[in-house]
Amino acid sequence: MASSPNPTTFTDVPVPSGTSPAPGVDVTQEEPQQQQQQQEEEEQTEPTHAPLQVDHDLEDDDDDDADSAYGSLAGSSGTGSITSSITNYVYENGRRYHAYRSGQYVLPNDDAEQERLDLQHHIWRLLLQGSLYTAPLKIPQPGEKTELGGADFRILDLGCGTGIWAIDMADEFPRASVFGVDLSPIQPEWVPGNCRFHVDDYEDEWTYRDEEKFDYVHGRAISGTVADWPGFYRQVRQHLKPGGFCEMQEYDAWVFSDDDSFERAVWTKEWVETLTGSSTTFGKPINVARHHKQWMIDAGFEDVVEKIVRIPIGPWAKDPALKELGRFEQMHMQMSVASHTPALFTRFWSYSEAQVQLLIEGVKREFRSKDLRLITSYRFVVGRSPGPPSDAA
Repeated sequence: MASSPNPTTFTDVPVPSGTSPAPGVDVTQEEPQQQQQQQEEEEQTEPTHAPLQVDHDLEDDDDDDADSAYGSLAGSSGTGSITSSITNYVYENGRRYHAYRSGQYVLPNDDAEQERLDLQHHIWRLLLQGSLYTAPLKIPQPGEKTELGGADFRILDLGCGTGIWAIDMADEFPRASVFGVDLSPIQPEWVPGNCRFHVDDYEDEWTYRDEEKFDYVHGRAISGTVADWPGFYRQVRQHLKPGGFCEMQEYDAWVFSDDDSFERAVWTKEWVETLTGSSTTFGKPINVARHHKQWMIDAGFEDVVEKIVRIPIGPWAKDPALKELGRFEQMHMQMSVASHTPALFTRFWSYSEAQVQLLIEGVKREFRSKDLRLITSYRFVVGRSPGPPSDAA
């Protein structure tokens, strides 16, 4: 295979059969593990949910790949004063990856990925009707008196990416101090005065002092970045004030359907199965969103609640809100497959760059198909650190 497929002539490419990773790749020794993972992942579907209603009057142009909303979402690429060792990025398979702790995170940090993250931020806010969180926070507003004379409300954003969530929180709550942590220094240089970013690895032991404990720890789409989740949540709880909240906003790294669409989407099916297998081989499984609630409970968090929202991939849903979300999610998922695939599939599943591109185009084509009703799940998991709030309003 000398070159990647051209999307305009993709119908000429043969469809894969079975569960083999890609044409020309021999991973026979991995099939039993992959089949076991497939069975486990298929058990995660939500049969208690009512099927999403399909809009059978969908107009032809509703499935257009172009959408002006995407063009208006700019990525953030500015950085502050940092050492050259942090910005000496790694380039691989046509994508750019972080330099600090190189290899610990398998998604790129280039402009295309930053645009994806900012688009996803828009989707999260649509899901929450414009809000940034679901936890019952009591963040002091300007001019509002508190029992402790206006002590800082400290917020930590783990895996902050472009910094867009942290910046929005800092803008919305000027009495809060917002800190963002990420392996990549891709955040803007000019940010609100109550917002700070640090290049660090949150899998390491945290070194915050007792007086630096947080009122709220937030993470979004960080599944696949941690090897020891029970230890991670114990550390989060240790650095929360009594009564403080932890919130994880996650999406399942899986695709399903209410009909037989998933079984017919052979490229997509192969992609999510191989994504699960390769991330497990890497040591940081990515399809673990459904476990966060129990991990929080096991770490001693109280009043743990989970909200699950199912989103169509594409504008095929009858409900107007889901139709809008589906349009954005269709764009996001096409960008997502291009970000999630290269490193994991070439490093741990013996794909060539050409085979990666072949699979990416196959999956993207199915995401755009009017004949498939594919669905993803987004989750909001919130838990409270034991004890009464130390500085309640």
